[in-house]
Formats: sequence, C-alpha cells, structure tokens
Amino acid sequence: MAFDRDLAVVFAAHAARRFPGDSAGWEMLAATGARSLRMAHEGRYPARWHLTEAHPDAAEVACRNVALNPDVRADVENADARRGSAAAPFDFVDLDPYGTPVPFVPFALAALRDFGVLGVAATDMAVLAGAAGDACQRRYGARPVRGRLGPEGGLRVLLAYLDRQAAEGGRAIEPLIAYVGSHHVRAFVRVVPIRSVGERPIATIDETSWDGPPLGRGSPWGPLWTGPLFDPTTVDELREGPGLEHPDRVRRFLAIVREEARVVAPFTYEPNELAHRLHRSEPIAPAELVARLRRAGYVAARSHVRDGAVRSDAPRAVVEAVAR
Repeated sequence: MAFDRDLAVVFAAHAARRFPGDSAGWEMLAATGARSLRMAHEGRYPARWHLTEAHPDAAEVACRNVALNPDVRADVENADARRGSAAAPFDFVDLDPYGTPVPFVPFALAALRDFGVLGVAATDMAVLAGAAGDACQRRYGARPVRGRLGPEGGLRVLLAYLDRQAAEGGRAIEPLIAYVGSHHVRAFVRVVPIRSVGERPIATIDETSWDGPPLGRGSPWGPLWTGPLFDPTTVDELREGPGLEHPDRVRRFLAIVREEARVVAPFTYEPNELAHRLHRSEPIAPAELVARLRRAGYVAARSHVRDGAVRSDAPRAVVEAVAR
C-alpha cells in the first residue's frame, strides 16, 4: 500500500496549494497513523488532524508516532469511528478500512463540510469485482461486473453507492481521483450540495443495449457510476514531490491519468482481448489503437486500470474495425 500512500501525499500537497490556511482532517481508522502523518508531514494538508483508532494498542502507537512528528498538529482518540466525532465538521475525511467501507460511510459523510473531500478505499474486491455477487447486492445494493473488467466495475459500484448515500443528506459526489489499485479501489471525492449539480451519471447497464466494451453475460449490472473517474483540473495539478517511496511509479501513473481524464467512457478495451475475439493473429499496439481512434474523430487514451488498456468513447463497432 506504499504506492497508495504516495498518492495520498501527492493529493495532500495539491490540496495544500489549492486551499492554503487552516483546515481540519479526520482519519477514521488510523491504526498507527502512518497515512495521515505522511499527508501532514510531506503534503502539509490538512493543517490539523484528528485520528481515531478503536484498538487500544494501535492507538498507543499512533500517539507515539504523533509525538515523533512535532511539526504535525494532531491528536489521537481511542474510539470507534462509528460513533462519529465531536471534532466535526472536517474539510477532509480519510476512510481506509480492511474490507468494506460501508459501515463507516454515513459517519464520514455526516462529518464533512459542504465541498469537503472524502478519501475512501475498499479492499473487498471479491465482492465488488463480481466473485460474490449476492454479497455485493446486500452490501452495495448493486449487481457487479465479473471478469476482466470487474475491478473497474467495482470502482463504479463504490462511486454509485457513495453518491446514493450522499443524496440521503441532500448532497452528491464529484470524483477528483478514482482509481483501481492492485488489490483495492480508492477514490477522492468532493461532497457538494445536490442543488449545485445536474443529473447524476448513475445507470444500470443491460448487455442487449450496451455499445461499449463487452461485459460478458449476466446483466443487468449496477447501478454503476458512468461519469468521469478524474477531474482534469485536479490531475493536471498533481505533482510528485520529494520523499515518495515509488516516485517513478507515481510519475507513470500521473502521466497516464492526465490523458485518461479527458475520456468519459466506462470500461476499457485491450488489444490482446480484441485480437482473440476478432480472430486476429497479432494484436494492434495500444498506442496505435489510440492514435487511429483519435484520427477517426473519437476521444481515446491509455488507461491506468490494466497494462495495455485503452479507454475511448468510440462505439464498439468502430473500435473493432480499427483493431482489424
């Protein structure tokens, strides 16, 4: 998870530049406080942190770690985050559970100011990516996509769930960065008054009418977030800084998502998969697929979700014709 923490630091540094001054953050499941302390020490955001941790031994370690970082304004509370926080409201809330974030999401949203940011991760990928479809229905109220595109489907299930939960409080989400990790999905979303946004990009996909990348059989899938995963302005302003554990990986990731942020289209194509399905002996190179789709007048870019993946707003028939 070091790469994930690196991205959190990069996001924190961006937020510190964008919103200088006093700001308050809450790490709901702090453990030893590594994530929030890195964001505060290296990214300088938020200016003040409140950490809660239910396990007394971990909370004690977090207290010692705070003491080792005298430049950080933070306090630690040995408490269950599901009881909320008397220190609310916050400008930023981080929710990084082992498993599903569902039990904590209502408390996270309730603690956020309007236009505050929620950083949330989910590691229950067997549920979100389709291997445990019944559990996904119970937990997130959605039917998941299974197979090659399941991880992105899980991210879109999570975003749709967050938006529906925010709507119960008269608010909505706007993804700033939402990505598929190695064994998890994570999103940084701005929470805004629902009156300030338009129609929500949430839909149920049926295979009989779907014209994007093939999702297999077993529809309908969703509800899924079908809108953007990235805010172009935000990703353009992200910069890798000193102290990162995986600077080269962060640099490559940011280069990809700056292009990908311009393509609002759910799910991706892969040249190998296209070649197999179209009975071609040799797949088209991802860069060539992107270039040809752009020359045909469509938006296309490499995607972070899988090596070689391409995202495009072109209809499936066009993508297949180009791949041939």
